[in-house]
Amino acid sequence: MIQGKRPVLSVVDHNAIELSPRISEAEVADYVALLKPRVMSLVVFTALVGLMIAPGHVHPVLAFTSILCIAVGAGASGALNMWYERDIDALMSRTANRPIPRGRVTPPEALAFGMTLAFFSVMTLGILVNWLAGALLAFTIFFYVVIYTMALKRWTAQNIVIGGAAGALPPVVAWAAATGSLSVEPLLLFLIIFFWTPPHFWALALFRSDDYARAGVPMLPVVAGPDATRLQILLYTVVLVAIAVAPWPLGYFDAVYGVASLVLGGGMLALAVNVYRHRQGSEALRATRKLFAFSILYLFALFATLLIEVIARAIAPLVW
Repeated sequence: MIQGKRPVLSVVDHNAIELSPRISEAEVADYVALLKPRVMSLVVFTALVGLMIAPGHVHPVLAFTSILCIAVGAGASGALNMWYERDIDALMSRTANRPIPRGRVTPPEALAFGMTLAFFSVMTLGILVNWLAGALLAFTIFFYVVIYTMALKRWTAQNIVIGGAAGALPPVVAWAAATGSLSVEPLLLFLIIFFWTPPHFWALALFRSDDYARAGVPMLPVVAGPDATRLQILLYTVVLVAIAVAPWPLGYFDAVYGVASLVLGGGMLALAVNVYRHRQGSEALRATRKLFAFSILYLFALFATLLIEVIARAIAPLVW
């Protein structure tokens, strides 16, 4: 779907980092920040839904272990992402206060922290739950850190499109943890998150394009311009809404989910149209900010509906 100019290569020297040893000033809060807790919370929630909708019964201890390992794996990905992107983080106002650019955590500390978390999360999930889930978690971390962060983000405007697969995998990992197999339902959840990611992040990139341009990151607004980005947001939103509604008529999810997906999809589409229509001044800025904020609510509410359906089915025999 993306058609634009040739990507702008990063002009940042990734190796221009302070190498002299010093005493660490890191506190617990700095290491928590390395985990990207806001991103982690969304990962945990979507993984929980994947676990809950899976058929059969999962022992509570194994369920807790699975979600904890997925959360720690997501935190490991965040720490390794910050370690590698420390140079561009220092140039962007949105990320300049992260622990490494501020000098609170050294790059070697962040690397060791991320690698340790990645190793133990994968091994714990594999040994205590099952190796399919462990392998999928390892692939998720690898995809986010190596494919997205190292290979795509600085070199192509399709970074978010392809890299979105990493953020879409947690419910698949959780389903595999619960069942030891894969099925259509977690793949549908994967597709919803995958197609949600571009309009969500491109809305952010529209009002943060100066930051990305300063850091030399070829986000779509920097490479193809804001108008092309608005069109791509609208196109991807149309596909997203269609994919999110599809599980209802296909019989995978119930009517409550179907109605919620229609209502939420209508709101998401309306805001995407608004972003496409308003291209100048404060109205354009407000439109992109509204879409960005609503996109978070959209995904949360959509997955929360599935969780409510599962809980309702579980308590219905007790009530009736």
